[in-house]
Amino acid sequence: HVQLVESGGGLVQPGESLRLSCVASGNRGWTNFMAWFRQAPGKEREGVAAIDTGDGSTYYLNSVEGRFTISHDNAKNTLYLQMNSLKPEDTAIYYCAAAKGIPDLPGGYLSARSYNYWGRGTQVTVS
Repeated sequence: HVQLVESGGGLVQPGESLRLSCVASGNRGWTNFMAWFRQAPGKEREGVAAIDTGDGSTYYLNSVEGRFTISHDNAKNTLYLQMNSLKPEDTAIYYCAAAKGIPDLPGGYLSARSYNYWGRGTQVTVS
């Protein structure tokens, strides 16, 4: 069992920055891979960034690459998403997710189907 709790969301103006955090607790065997997803009203959930918490490999959605940075602090069991140069289109509820393994399929690291545990989300509004 893994529990994920996000924090750090809020209201910011375009161009500003925000840092999201996700504290994980429980079985570390199910947090080998972690990711951030987001969902805007009326839209499908999309993968934003993912990380292999073992070797540090990262994967990003094209539209956020260069602006967002995903990282993981093993000692604190915490996942982060540093979001810079925020745009109105980044507005969404951001969710933290974890998985023991990822299918070797195209886009697997950023596919919601790959993840088993989810946080309740934190709202990010850019306006």
